[in-house]
Amino acid sequence: MKFILTTAENDARPVFITGNFNNWNPKDYDYQLKKTEDNTFCIEIDNEKLPEFIDYKFTKGGWENVELDKYGNITTNRKANKTDKETKDFVEKWRLNWGPFKDEFFPIVEVISEEFYIPQLDRYRKVWALLPYDYYVSEKKYPVLYLQDAQNLFNEGSPYGNWEIDKKLSILSEYGRGDLIVIAVEHGSEDRIKEYIFDNDHVANGSEGKKYILFITDTLKPFVDQHYRTKKDRDNTGIGGSSLGGLISIYSGFLYPEVYSKLLIFSPSLWVEPNNNFPMMNFRTPYKTKIYLYGGEQEGSKMVKRIKIFENYLKKWEEKNLFDFEFKTSINRDGSHSEFFWSQEFPRAVEWLFYNNTENPVEVKPHQQEILK
Repeated sequence: MKFILTTAENDARPVFITGNFNNWNPKDYDYQLKKTEDNTFCIEIDNEKLPEFIDYKFTKGGWENVELDKYGNITTNRKANKTDKETKDFVEKWRLNWGPFKDEFFPIVEVISEEFYIPQLDRYRKVWALLPYDYYVSEKKYPVLYLQDAQNLFNEGSPYGNWEIDKKLSILSEYGRGDLIVIAVEHGSEDRIKEYIFDNDHVANGSEGKKYILFITDTLKPFVDQHYRTKKDRDNTGIGGSSLGGLISIYSGFLYPEVYSKLLIFSPSLWVEPNNNFPMMNFRTPYKTKIYLYGGEQEGSKMVKRIKIFENYLKKWEEKNLFDFEFKTSINRDGSHSEFFWSQEFPRAVEWLFYNNTENPVEVKPHQQEILK
């Protein structure tokens, strides 16, 4: 079957077709279109690879670069029958790195406290809440994701850039995946390494990770559950971060699986635990825990290798009936150890962790209702 695509915008990015014939992989090089002339692309797919009824979409190599209509809105899936033999489609616009971002879907950003007291460490810390855009005009309760290193998550002017999670949450809301509260905890500056290291005094010159985890679990979470409309149970509670923030989040999930069921782990500093000697709580019935692992091949020769080794340990721990893991590993061959790539991965991780999605966000109808204030 032949698929012909004409676009209104011409740029150098390659064009892919994705659909129910390739598990909705948005960057499958077996389904890259060839350019035939200016703004026109084509691909022929063997009939035996296609279902009778075809759902499909065009991308520029990922959901962050998917097709849009002329108003910048997400589009419904295209449909065809295998008996059609040929389709001719037109794309008005393309997303670029998840943009454009719509103001009406941006989360409500609140400072919970400029100086939230950490009794376990006798320190104070700034803590933020990012609430769904319609939080104050709804009565819903929401799952919660606790994230480390708030300085690098959404504020402009952070020294290393930021994840732009406010923008990414607006995209998720547009796709119907924004019913989520994010609690962002700022790191402790000069105390950051000590707080994010669980038990390795050689690295941290004094480890305080256990006390920090107790703060999140025993102090901050009860406060959040009391002051916001949250779903308090473990199935609706996640924790995550990048680098050392990812490492301390692994500890949190392994030590308190009765509290956290979802771990968002980006480029974890597994070099601190080369033998993967993570302490674990033993329960008669293992808890089911979802782990989203991400790493970039440009982060150093050992990052991806360590993630793969950690993966194998997850399988071994599961065989020993310590946990019931469901994990997804995403490796970006172009990814470096930076906020830019963690930003790109954030929507995919949230979607997989909290919405049990199969990598096809386009199936959800956009929220187009206006909120009356």
